[in-house]
Amino acid sequence: RLSCIRNNVWLACCGVVSAGLAVLSSFGLMLFCGAPFVVTVANAPFLILGVGVDDMFIMIASWEQSSRKKEKSNVKALLAETYSEAALSVTITTLTDVLAFFIGTWTAFPSVRAFCLYTGTAFVFCYVYTLTFFGAVLVLNHKREQGNRHWLTCMRVGVDKDQAENSCLYNACCVGSCSRQSSEPEGEHPMSIFFKEYYGPFFTNKWVKLLVVLLYGAYLGGSVYGCTQIREGIDLRNLANDDSYVIPYYDDDDKYFSTYGPRVMVVIPERVDYWNEAVRRGIESCAQNLENISYVDKNLSESWLRVYTVLAESSSININDKTQFFNNLPVLFSIRSSFAWDLNKTGDEIEASRFFLQTVNVTSAVDEKNLLNQLRETARQCSIPLKVYHPAFIYYDQYLVIVQNTVQNVVVAAGAMLVVSLLLIPNPLCCLWVTFAIASVIVGVAGFMSFWNVNLDSISMINLVICIGFSVDFSAHISYAFVTSGESSANKRAIEALSLLGYPVLQGAVSTILGVVVLAAAKTYIFRTFFKIMFLVILFGALHGLVFIPVFLTFF
Repeated sequence: RLSCIRNNVWLACCGVVSAGLAVLSSFGLMLFCGAPFVVTVANAPFLILGVGVDDMFIMIASWEQSSRKKEKSNVKALLAETYSEAALSVTITTLTDVLAFFIGTWTAFPSVRAFCLYTGTAFVFCYVYTLTFFGAVLVLNHKREQGNRHWLTCMRVGVDKDQAENSCLYNACCVGSCSRQSSEPEGEHPMSIFFKEYYGPFFTNKWVKLLVVLLYGAYLGGSVYGCTQIREGIDLRNLANDDSYVIPYYDDDDKYFSTYGPRVMVVIPERVDYWNEAVRRGIESCAQNLENISYVDKNLSESWLRVYTVLAESSSININDKTQFFNNLPVLFSIRSSFAWDLNKTGDEIEASRFFLQTVNVTSAVDEKNLLNQLRETARQCSIPLKVYHPAFIYYDQYLVIVQNTVQNVVVAAGAMLVVSLLLIPNPLCCLWVTFAIASVIVGVAGFMSFWNVNLDSISMINLVICIGFSVDFSAHISYAFVTSGESSANKRAIEALSLLGYPVLQGAVSTILGVVVLAAAKTYIFRTFFKIMFLVILFGALHGLVFIPVFLTFF
């Protein structure tokens, strides 16, 4: 405000400090309890700063509402009124966010679990600090205003008769305001007036409503189409920094050797009698079954046992006897010294051994998934105990569970949100709208994610779970204000809901986007993806809260 008394700079700073304290407390507690700190957790502070500030905006909006209604001197009544207005909204949104994160901890991915654990705990602290620390700051700020004290120096500001000739700037900085009244009555915020006088009436016009319905149809159509285009799988380049030497390595690998997939190690992890001809035949038949998989090139396999068997036949060495088998191994190693690495020999026993298969034409995530499934299935059916392994399988494993995990988390979280809404919002219709908003925002984010080149992997999965918590935030506030409004017609209710909460919702959206926008310039795919999805969540959440939901509420 352009008044040295009504200016709330310190209030804003304390709101941010409150969110910062929540980050500090939660990280301290988690590290003290020994929770692992993964790189994805580094996204959390940006998120908490952005969201923690939302609650502050709602508290301030309620405080200003109350101080216009009640007499100023009774601080207890003022704060009681503020909490009765704001606490429910803040509780609903915190509960839904925390639930979304703690449901995220059930996933199969440890990195997602760690992120959800840290962030969920931070939101609990954020809530506690908003209702305790920030409530106290509100009261102190109110006392400063009542005492006509300057926002920066906290010195008393008086109206001196001799200063009537001073410039407007001097009066605004040092006296109170341009009009030289040190404590002018509190007016409504210009943005609240804008939502009440212009924005609300504009969107309750019947032609504008029709336009909004058409716009929503287009949004939904685009989202559903996008959902059918989602790609699974993580590109290994994305796990490195943009300037890492790993990226040109993978580029060259793709360019020159794209026909060849991973060279898979097939391990016999137990002791078997290699000198027994029946056992050798069993191993050979298993190897041939693995080579018959469409992704394997049988001409590029490498097996020490195969070479040894051929060598024994051509040099008429008897390897069907245990002693002879071991005594002639050095002959094999003299021909191919690298085979010595393929046996784990202790004394006169072979503890384990391995051979290699060369895979080909593994180009997409679907191929990788199929390859892994076929290899494991064939190895499982073999009479000899076998294991198939390659370091890249840790990523292929992700593809096997990612869709199922994402759907499971999203469904469970959305169900939990519905239950929370039903318990805390005393109106079933309102809960249905909140649930509708959740579903709609998730479909939108998932759809537009594919247009923005974001694949479905463990990183975007974290964000889709968060998405549920946030999509509630915007619509819950507006629908709750609509349902509890005392106005007679639906249109007036929508206008009142927007004039009360339109501005705090807008502030919340802008502050959250400002909190994560720094990540857009990051040199790591993980952070950039986080920004893209958060941006979509907040954009669509705010669009629902400020445009779609108010219009749809007036139809019923």
